[in-house]
Amino acid sequence: MTTTDLCQWTATELAAAIRRRDVSAREVVTAHLEQIERVNPAVNAIVTLVPERALEQAAEADARLAAGADVGPLHGLPVAHKDLHDTAGIRTTYGSPLFADRVPDRDHLVVERLRRAGAITVGKTNVPELGMGSHTVNPVFGATRNPYDPFRSAGGSSGGAGAALACGMQPLADGSDTGGSLRNPASFNNVVGLRPSPGRVPSWPDKAPWGQLSVKGPMARTVTDVALALSVLAGPDSRSPLALETPGSAFAGPLEGDVRGLRVAWSPDLGGTVPVDAEVRDALRPAVDVFASLGCEVEETCPDLSGADEVFLVQRAWQMELAYGSLLDEHRHRMATDVVWNIEEGRKLTGPALGRAQMLQAALFHRIREFFESYDLLLLPVSQVAPFDIRLPYPTSVDGTPMETYLDWMRSAYLISVTGCPALSVPAGFTPAGLPVGLQIVGPHRQDRAVLDAGYAFERATRTGERRPAVASAGRGGT
Repeated sequence: MTTTDLCQWTATELAAAIRRRDVSAREVVTAHLEQIERVNPAVNAIVTLVPERALEQAAEADARLAAGADVGPLHGLPVAHKDLHDTAGIRTTYGSPLFADRVPDRDHLVVERLRRAGAITVGKTNVPELGMGSHTVNPVFGATRNPYDPFRSAGGSSGGAGAALACGMQPLADGSDTGGSLRNPASFNNVVGLRPSPGRVPSWPDKAPWGQLSVKGPMARTVTDVALALSVLAGPDSRSPLALETPGSAFAGPLEGDVRGLRVAWSPDLGGTVPVDAEVRDALRPAVDVFASLGCEVEETCPDLSGADEVFLVQRAWQMELAYGSLLDEHRHRMATDVVWNIEEGRKLTGPALGRAQMLQAALFHRIREFFESYDLLLLPVSQVAPFDIRLPYPTSVDGTPMETYLDWMRSAYLISVTGCPALSVPAGFTPAGLPVGLQIVGPHRQDRAVLDAGYAFERATRTGERRPAVASAGRGGT
């Protein structure tokens, strides 16, 4: 067994092997650090590395296991955290020159929970500037390249996490999702990303702890590993007022993957309201047949998402102004154009505009609730395009329709965000050029387990996620 082989094991396999002492935490961490050294120069996914600290923690993990101590479910697994999530003693930049030298003195809650479960921090993963958009590029570290084509985008904002997973540089990742930032990079990198129900994964610290647009969640190479990570990340916390009471252990058991008899709605373009490139539609078309072959009743239809656009754009602008508005007046010249635009959109908002968005979302909630009384799942594209030219700030056209802002091309993801439903991105196919395409599986409110079960069934039937990029096994800097 080579170290590269070890880096392709699933998180579940690695965790079990470490607990059995078939392999040590130090061996696992060393193998992943070597993989980072070999592969990361080609993709630029991991941007801050702490190898000495990681190896010290791995040695301590092995000592605890040898002493017979109780260990967590992620004991000895290396993880690089999203560079939007604070890590005590490790630089956290948010991809912005304004925070390029910032070293927090406390962990974000998701980092705290991963470490408590035994995960070992090896570094940070790249993000867009201030996490804005689904294309990972910033003036601090540059762009993250797609492992399947280095001239294409790795997506975002958890783009570094997605690329690192695809390349075997880490077995699990944490991320966040407002308009698709867990789902889009999962789709672009042929891995799995879950946008959990709001409150499923608590968030702290948080400037808007009552907000439900942005959520934290897991990414991995398999649905089982995503469920493993969710079992650690989920559960109540007194610092988060919206945290759901269901303990993380509810996601720890084996997934069933039995979808027989489910009523499945298939919507390739949300009833013609969302343009989708032909190569994405073609790659996803077989997914309908897969669910039918698994015993589902599949019908092409979609819920009424009237008002969802307005809800997202208003809440997004409000959130951006709240988070970064205080920086705008002093540092405008050091902030990206799209960042400035979105903050200024937030400053234009009025009380009535915010109130109208609340009423629209309330009506949307009930329409979605009623829709899922007739259907168990909704299937649709994660992203409207395949991974695009890395030199572009964002796709300017989708299926011949112009995209006016950096948000427009993400509607297939962000319209789902404002429904409050759990949504999973699972590998589903490739374009003729060999670019990954993900399927989005959406479930009823708070039915995260049902979404994971459906994704697991689809994953087993297709095995698309097993197609790894050549760079993952190439030499240093190779493609």
